[in-house]
Amino acid sequence: MLTAQFMAVLDVFIVNVAAPTLRTELDASGAALQLVIAGYTITYAVLLITGARLGDRFGHRRAVLGGLAVFTAASLACGLAQSSGQLIAFRMLQGAGSALMIPQVLSLIQRNFAGESRTRALGAYAAVLAVGAAAGQVLGGVLVSADLLGTGWRAVFLVNVPVGLALLALGRRELPRDGARRAGQPRPLDLPGLVLLGGAVSLLTVPLVLGQEEDWPLWSWLCLAASVVVFALFCAYEALLARRGGAPLIALRVLRVPGIGRAVFQILAAMAVNAGFLFALTLHIQGGLGYSALRAGLTFAPAAVVFGAVGLTWRRWPARWQRVLIPGGFVLAAAGALGTGLALHGGGDGGFRLYASFVAIGAGLSLGFSPTLTRALATVRPEDAADASGLLATVTQLGQLVGVAAFGTLFLHRVETSGASGAYTSADALLMCAYALAGTAFLGAVSGLVRRRR
Repeated sequence: MLTAQFMAVLDVFIVNVAAPTLRTELDASGAALQLVIAGYTITYAVLLITGARLGDRFGHRRAVLGGLAVFTAASLACGLAQSSGQLIAFRMLQGAGSALMIPQVLSLIQRNFAGESRTRALGAYAAVLAVGAAAGQVLGGVLVSADLLGTGWRAVFLVNVPVGLALLALGRRELPRDGARRAGQPRPLDLPGLVLLGGAVSLLTVPLVLGQEEDWPLWSWLCLAASVVVFALFCAYEALLARRGGAPLIALRVLRVPGIGRAVFQILAAMAVNAGFLFALTLHIQGGLGYSALRAGLTFAPAAVVFGAVGLTWRRWPARWQRVLIPGGFVLAAAGALGTGLALHGGGDGGFRLYASFVAIGAGLSLGFSPTLTRALATVRPEDAADASGLLATVTQLGQLVGVAAFGTLFLHRVETSGASGAYTSADALLMCAYALAGTAFLGAVSGLVRRRR
């Protein structure tokens, strides 16, 4: 299950390093590049809670195997795509497969482990998320530069096919059989809630991605305003459905669990900073500095190693540190983002300062994410596992989606408006993006200092 989780998370980030090659070979615009990356996350984020509900309704084993089959087939289609439009469509299908498969990981952990063993399993889950996010950049660079059998950027998608087929065979043999269905009527899927949430996310994401390319026409501002209205309608509908005894897409009792609300905001902030940082920095070091895909991927190795090491070890750190890990992590991430922008602002490779900043942001984001996720899930009852896993996984993906759309748009806009006015316009855009990233991380730190009311 964790291998499937790793593959799905990897696929969010592995495309970043391939983006410049994709742009050249498919003649893709900046907006198309953002949609190639964000298209996967849009369907992933919107359908995750429904995927969790389907697993609860029809069986987690069936949902895992079905989602894995869709994900593997879509990966093959992505690797064979002949245009950016086809690639965006197949990436969205990939996201749908992940949305069916991945929520079952947390549900199976919650239902099959208890006590200290559950805490260890949740720690391993969080570490896989951390390592997969960081390792995607490195592996993407290796695969693109290796140009296996002349596949170039296509290898970042085709690598999923043999792994997916192996997991399908292994999963049929090893995954626990779905037990007998629980007594009573299974919970309905809340299709109106799904439509409203999907509409709100799409109305927010599409103008953020396409607005800059189209010089921010009137429709982009109308869509952004409409996204707020549709999200408000979604919240009102969910509350009404809960009062009537229905099964809302987001269960209100899960949101009432102590610490969940704060965890939602912190996970959203950490993932937005992570995705925005990786997207903008990849475009700068390959476009602005002219690095190869391999060198670009390996540049992220320090952040990947530290991200994973911290995610695996933070629980064994001294007890007196535990209370300040999360706010301290966000402060460290803010310093790392700002340090990266300043180190590269002169147009050079940043030297030692760049790698010190990478270590800071890798450790900081890991501390902002892993303890938050583990502590939030440790308080959730097993019967709420499906709803909690869907909620927090959705927030994780929405954070990445907002990060690519918002910070990616900021970076591309600054590069375009700078034109040829300076030698290091890409570095100037990165610095502006670093200020915004640091500010977002600081908000995560402040939220961590708010004491929980009894």
